[in-house]
Amino acid sequence: MLKTDFKKQDKALYSGKVGRFDLVDVPEMNFLMIDGAGDPNTAPFYGRAVAALYGLSYGVKFYGKPRGVDHVVPPLEGLWWADDMGSFTSRDKDSWKSRMMIRQPDWVGSEDLAEVLENVVAKNTKKKDAPTNEETLRAVRLGRFHEGLAVQVLHVGPYDAEGPVLEEMHKRFILENGYEPCGLHHEVYLGDPRKVAPDKLKTILRQPVSLPK
Repeated sequence: MLKTDFKKQDKALYSGKVGRFDLVDVPEMNFLMIDGAGDPNTAPFYGRAVAALYGLSYGVKFYGKPRGVDHVVPPLEGLWWADDMGSFTSRDKDSWKSRMMIRQPDWVGSEDLAEVLENVVAKNTKKKDAPTNEETLRAVRLGRFHEGLAVQVLHVGPYDAEGPVLEEMHKRFILENGYEPCGLHHEVYLGDPRKVAPDKLKTILRQPVSLPK
């Protein structure tokens, strides 16, 4: 059975070099996603939301294997925004809004997710220490997301050290190359903060752009 690994299949979307800003064309893809708000370090909902995404993503993986399809569960991703986008460089996280996502194979449809959801909910009810709850699991939705032209860079280090990189991306690279930012700030988390030291965390920072009209 062939196992799909999106990080290898679409390497340009999951790799880069520190200090080098790359232009990428991000195609439409299938995602599980859930919306939230507040500081991800302190908002109780954030942990439950991420656990729900992973629970359902692994549910999809094990649902597909008996049907002859397999894949590596891809990295967690996040779209972030705020009423004042300057809060991303100032790191005022309480004002942030988020859409956390995990990519899914294109064969996954709403009927597949509905079956996986009931299986995961049933398993969760049997666990005394389940990392998420039924309400959060049912808040996860399946959707298509098309980003198109974007600027991205690899950041290595703590999440709180992203500010200067984002400032350089927006105030230097994007402007100097004649682009305009559009869409939401996007992060792809290549490292697990539970297992990797903060100074070694790898994150793709991405900003959709367009040419001035």
